[in-house]
Amino acid sequence: MTPAERARAGLTGLAALAAQVSERHADDIARLAGRYIETLEGGGTVFFAGNGGSAADAQHMATEYVVRYSRTRRALPAIALTTDTSLLTACGNDLGFDEIFARQIEALARPGDLVVLHSTSGESPNVVRGAQAARAKGVHVVALLGKGGGEVRGLVDDCLVIPADETSHIQELQLAVEHVICDIVEATLKL
Repeated sequence: MTPAERARAGLTGLAALAAQVSERHADDIARLAGRYIETLEGGGTVFFAGNGGSAADAQHMATEYVVRYSRTRRALPAIALTTDTSLLTACGNDLGFDEIFARQIEALARPGDLVVLHSTSGESPNVVRGAQAARAKGVHVVALLGKGGGEVRGLVDDCLVIPADETSHIQELQLAVEHVICDIVEATLKL
């Protein structure tokens, strides 16, 4: 396969997956957006977490809410649980890497908040523990998942499972869905 053929195949595959998600999951995405809106209208904070590329997506999305997405408006409370290297390394060292999200949720999240977990597999122990910590505190938790949803699927209040097994395509669609949700939030809230 030539580089141009590879590029065409990669983008065509991603476009087909996006079309599938749009066709089959628009109502699910709207429902998830409703959870964000309910949280923000009620004065709650949206907490984002994930590993690797999903950690980058967590930072990206928290920034969209705090700074702006498509228009200048008031800041919305959102925090990425992936950004404090001192906290992450201390927790990893002292309590184990599996606790890095759970510990922050225990300290920061309150009923009325929303924890949003990103995972391509739904099997990462620290994401599982994050969901468990949120549930233990009475905090709503949703997830954007792939590869069938894994263990996390059964631990959250609501989720969207991207119907794919390729990690890069799952992450690309999760970020696209998050942008759609952010757009719905901005269009719905009186900002």
